[in-house]
Amino acid sequence: MAKVPAAYQATRGSVLDIDRDFYAGLTDPAARTRVESLVVPIRDGRAWKVPAGHVLRLSTLEGPQVGDVNLWHLHNPRERFWASRTRQLQRAHVSTFDRLWSTLPYLRPMATIIDDTLAGYGIDGSGVDEEGGRVHDLLGTRCDPYVNRLLTGEDFDHHCHSNLVRAVLPHGLTEFDVHDVLNVFQCTGLNDDDQYFMKACPAREGDYLELFAEIDLLCALSCCPGGDLSVDLWGPKAQDPLATCHPIGVEVFRLDARLLEGWRPPVPSPYAGWHGLRGPVIDWAEEKRQRGF
Repeated sequence: MAKVPAAYQATRGSVLDIDRDFYAGLTDPAARTRVESLVVPIRDGRAWKVPAGHVLRLSTLEGPQVGDVNLWHLHNPRERFWASRTRQLQRAHVSTFDRLWSTLPYLRPMATIIDDTLAGYGIDGSGVDEEGGRVHDLLGTRCDPYVNRLLTGEDFDHHCHSNLVRAVLPHGLTEFDVHDVLNVFQCTGLNDDDQYFMKACPAREGDYLELFAEIDLLCALSCCPGGDLSVDLWGPKAQDPLATCHPIGVEVFRLDARLLEGWRPPVPSPYAGWHGLRGPVIDWAEEKRQRGF
């Protein structure tokens, strides 16, 4: 089958055409200092801050485990991670040198993936396995108690959506701020009927994903109650996957200043925001200017 080119093409020098040498240089363990470390327990969620110019590492501490990640601009949570646009601008499954993009009217990279121990997953390190599965998923979204009630007729309060809701409440956010996620360490794809499937997590103890914070971030992660997704969560073969659940580690690193020489946080989209209208409409350019962006 002929390879169809991507719809969204980067021009040389655009924000999609990143400096790979710069980002590869941020992975030097001798040029960073850990400033925060925490553990997200099984079937629970946590939220934390990552300053711009710092590195976030998510690790499978004790064995395979998938996690659901949300991102917000720390100082303006209306700007948050946009999974569907990231899927279009990058890929449906992200890895090293892919960027995580924010919502309109800002549309800028919030974080850039700089290291991924699962980048060589699949057949001959291609990133895809024999059934079409790939890792770090943007195809699906978080499990939630609403769809669980729809499928099973029962209530369960520790789905990823609920875990994220609890995690962000101390930061002044609510359920309405929780959004579509990056499913880290999760292996998924589309079957022959174009239906979403999930496979057992291929991560092992010590695997990790690292992101460079392009702007000041509030991050939240749910340790999925489905554990490593090796057992069915719904349907006639469904069972409790508690035995497959493991915690996820979170570390934040400050980088040596010399590594960041010449780097600046990306600015929001310069589009003025008139949308062909004139009159008493929101002037996004002015709002962003007043907010200091």
